[in-house]
Amino acid sequence: MNRAAEWAQAERVLCVRLDSMGDVIMTGPALRALKRTRPGRRLTLLTSPAGAMIAPYLPAVDDVIVYAAPWVRATAPNASAAAERALIARLRALGFDGAIVFTVYSQSALPAAHLCYLAEIPRRLAYCRENPYQLLTDWVPEPEPEQRLRHEVRRQLDLVACLGAVPDDERLRLQLPAAERAAAQQRLARLGIAPESRWVIVHPGASAPSRRYPAASFAAAARMLVEAHGCIVVFTGSAEERALIEDIRRGMQAPSHSLAGELTLGELCGLIALAPLLIANNTGPVHIAAAFGTPVVDLYALTNPQHMPWEVENRVLYHNVPCKYCYKSVCPEGHNACLRRVPPAAVVDAALELLALARPPAVARAGD
Repeated sequence: MNRAAEWAQAERVLCVRLDSMGDVIMTGPALRALKRTRPGRRLTLLTSPAGAMIAPYLPAVDDVIVYAAPWVRATAPNASAAAERALIARLRALGFDGAIVFTVYSQSALPAAHLCYLAEIPRRLAYCRENPYQLLTDWVPEPEPEQRLRHEVRRQLDLVACLGAVPDDERLRLQLPAAERAAAQQRLARLGIAPESRWVIVHPGASAPSRRYPAASFAAAARMLVEAHGCIVVFTGSAEERALIEDIRRGMQAPSHSLAGELTLGELCGLIALAPLLIANNTGPVHIAAAFGTPVVDLYALTNPQHMPWEVENRVLYHNVPCKYCYKSVCPEGHNACLRRVPPAAVVDAALELLALARPPAVARAGD
């Protein structure tokens, strides 16, 4: 029996994706492909605390297990391995028929594969650079970056294609409950913004300093959009990003709105779905926008090449530098030139190009 035929029998499948929210969203088409391949298949997502936040909005996910893996950079130090022992016992008790470990190419799948091996999950699939021997029953040799580079969505679709799994379509998709769509519409109404208005979301934060466009440049671009082009600017971000956003708003010297720290994740999704345009760094909301068909101006730090907007109208802005693809959270050269040298006028031009494109009404897109 070949690999695809064996996996076709797997009804309960564990999907491991221990990265950020954006990475989980970009795995969505592969998850839908797995779900579509076998009627009645149940998918459980083993993911990080950040990834678990978006999991309820992914159409293919049935259950979620939250795990802060010690081999992931954002995880705080553990006092013991008690969490790992408990997780192994839980996975064993759930009786999965197979496990698939999704990673970016700079990560090793082996720690997660070892957990699945100890949990006695009989079939285990992942990319791996070295021969994993018994840790993976289904080893796909890692081709990146030596042989080629792929978008993160394509990478995961190619992995599940080894099992004969193909999605209904390759778009990113999120499902948003009607109540959260309505809450986003109410937020706009309280700001006095009609959904069909000429308005944009600006999301200036990012988890890594190397992926943040300068605050002064965001302010200059936002000011031009308001004063020269009549746009309404709405800032979004976490509570921790309020100070950054208020700094940008002061620098604008023009009217704007801020919802920083005020939105649930569902409300943020709903607002992005309603918006004519998102302007953001390379961060999770870019992939939320792609999932709802909202055009994106992506200020894309050249730390890595695989996470650009997927199958959505976009303009990706950066300054080409010889030190690109450094994979660093802090610019090792200390200049952040790949973003700092993008002029605010280029952001404005890109925004106006996307705002001018004909597309379905924003309210209709909120129902994706």
